Amino acid sequence: MNKKKEIDQQLLESIFTLENEWKQIQSLLENSIEPIDSIIYKKGLARAKYLFLLREARHRKINATWNY
Repeated sequence: MNKKKEIDQQLLESIFTLENEWKQIQSLLENSIEPIDSIIYKKGLARAKYLFLLREARHRKINATWNY
């Protein structure tokens, strides 16, 4: 596998990992009676990272349907 494909694959894996993390935190917050500020911060951070990686994938013209 060439270097670009390897990096693209790592980027996709990171995107899917961050998406799962963001959704888990969001679910935790939705089920919390009184959310903790640090959890709200982690949710925002995970969302920001996820959106950044999505923009990077779009810039690199990566499509998950043909890379996975």
